[in-house]
Amino acid sequence: MRKADRLFQIIQILRRTSRPVTAAAIAEEIEVSRRSVYRDITDLIGQGVPIVGEAGFGYVLDPGYDMPPLMLTPDEIEAIVLGTQWVATRGDKALTAAAQDVLSKIAAVIPERLRPYIAEPSVGAKPGRIVPTDMVDSNELRRAIREGRKLRLRYRSDTGEETERIVWPIILGYGEATRLIVAWCELRQDFRHFRTDRMIEIEVLEATNGLRKGDLRRRWERWREAQRSRSGH
Repeated sequence: MRKADRLFQIIQILRRTSRPVTAAAIAEEIEVSRRSVYRDITDLIGQGVPIVGEAGFGYVLDPGYDMPPLMLTPDEIEAIVLGTQWVATRGDKALTAAAQDVLSKIAAVIPERLRPYIAEPSVGAKPGRIVPTDMVDSNELRRAIREGRKLRLRYRSDTGEETERIVWPIILGYGEATRLIVAWCELRQDFRHFRTDRMIEIEVLEATNGLRKGDLRRRWERWREAQRSRSGH
């Protein structure tokens, strides 16, 4: 790995977390010696990168530090390419178009030497479009999530029973051939999963869930961790 790439990777590692990262952890991830990490950290500080810390304790990057937004490595570019290929075959029309647009934008601004990683990547998603059999507009589902709005949902269970519920949607999950909404269900007073292909009708309500942005998701994440702990996974 070139030194410039190594310095960039160290910054990326420090940007991931607000907690101190030890030289040993950095060295293990980028596969160099701790002595090399110490030298690289010293070089970065000398270049004005706001890193604080010391050997044996760990290093922290000032959260206010920013880099040019598209300082991408080949691995990062190929990760984006793979992700956009997957979305293009499994997302709705809006997300498919967005995936294609984002690749075009990245290709227009990255250095010429990196463009082959978009044109001829070493990775690829399985070709062939998977079209979900949904009767509802996933754009509306995403809007409800972004705006923190409640959703009125007419839903058919796997046994064919139809119910109407008010839910607080949190995230729209994508599987190989199905999609589902994770939401707080007012009827069950618990978190539930609802497959979009079993949704008969939806209505985004004016009412919001009344929580601060991010609170509902954090509650769900705590619930999910508790479920995993109980199941032993």
